[in-house]
Amino acid sequence: MLRVAVVGSGPSGVYAAQALVQQQAVPDVAVDVLDRLPCPYGLVRYGVAPDHEKIKSLQNTLRTVLEHPRVSFLGNVPVGPAPLVPERLLGLYHAVVYCVGAASDRRLGIPGEELPGSFSATEFVSWYSAHPDSAIDAFALGARSAVVIGVGNVAVDVARVLARGAEELRATDVPHAALDALADSQVTDVHMVGRRGPSQAKFTTKELRELGALAGADVLVRPEELAMDPAFADPSRLPGPIRRNVEVLRDWARHEPVGRPRRIHLRFFLRPAAVLGEGAVRAVRFERTAPDGMGGVAGTGDFEDVPAQLVLRSVGYRGVPLPGLPFAAASGTVPHEQGRVVRGGAPSAGEYVAGWIKRGPTGVIGTNRSCAKETITSLLSDAAALAARPVAEDPRAALRAMGLEPVEWPGWLRIEAAESALGQALGRPRVKIPDWPGLLTAARDARG
Repeated sequence: MLRVAVVGSGPSGVYAAQALVQQQAVPDVAVDVLDRLPCPYGLVRYGVAPDHEKIKSLQNTLRTVLEHPRVSFLGNVPVGPAPLVPERLLGLYHAVVYCVGAASDRRLGIPGEELPGSFSATEFVSWYSAHPDSAIDAFALGARSAVVIGVGNVAVDVARVLARGAEELRATDVPHAALDALADSQVTDVHMVGRRGPSQAKFTTKELRELGALAGADVLVRPEELAMDPAFADPSRLPGPIRRNVEVLRDWARHEPVGRPRRIHLRFFLRPAAVLGEGAVRAVRFERTAPDGMGGVAGTGDFEDVPAQLVLRSVGYRGVPLPGLPFAAASGTVPHEQGRVVRGGAPSAGEYVAGWIKRGPTGVIGTNRSCAKETITSLLSDAAALAARPVAEDPRAALRAMGLEPVEWPGWLRIEAAESALGQALGRPRVKIPDWPGLLTAARDARG
């Protein structure tokens, strides 16, 4: 039997496991999906906005793979730090596939970025998604004005959550403390700001239109900023997705606001120069940019201060080194050849990567399927040599001998049951448990 460990239970890891058990070339394969967290599904559980139920339903597809008879889920198993360093893990399995994502956020590199009230969008998402590593009890939702720096889908998500009424989120699994904080929010204005024009924005049209569907918020767009984009006057030659974005923005710019209690301001051609304040955020200073004729923008020397007591930067994710694995700092990825980890200029026998740690934080959830397939194709072509490697007879017993306490699938089912019970007690369908002690207690509660 070929024993494979997949590190990470998000889409890339589960798709890698699926590719292994569905292929026919090497039929006798057993897969252990390891995750540092006691819960599976990665960013589908901890990154998708709580009001995106359709996307979150992907958990049902991932669940089917994790319940396959030749796939086992082992949560609460951190890989990288001692005792389970990559070298030791490779001694337990014939092959290891690392699907650890991109855990860090990019910085702005501007003065004042560290002021109280300035956060990454990742921190905000972790808070309202009940990530157990979230170190923030509550955000500065007493703020009247919030600035979201970035114009991708994550920026749209956090802007929408800030502008959406808490009652609309009550039917989701958002943690109760976050729901209470959002219910008490004083935010009336959300400014989502991009340094380039609307035709370079990274959000999808579906996400963009959701802003216009909010019952309690007007969307405001400045026609003069749209007009700065060379593609604005005639978007007909733009690729379909970008053209539709521009058309939505053009339509919003033509209409007067209704006068709803909250406002979402979509701003373009503004580059963050500094976060202003003494002891706390009070504004963000932006430099006006203009198209440079080469697809980019250049600063004009004109500045605008946008009042804000809360700043969320959403300018991309970045991979972080995993102790014991090679790492290319420039790209934030593990060096590889068609998914085979490269050490010292040559492929490392038995070590593979898939997902963002392989290609960088690009693509959509479905992109991970083809990415994982390429990696597993490489692994299967190496299978004969890999199967000859001596490995542990019982990897799970070896993990426990190291002092690790894996949360297996029945433990995850107990967490699910505990979250459903918590929801019922609070008059909601389901409520996430937001902390490590709560999750581990639920996982080990035989009464669940």
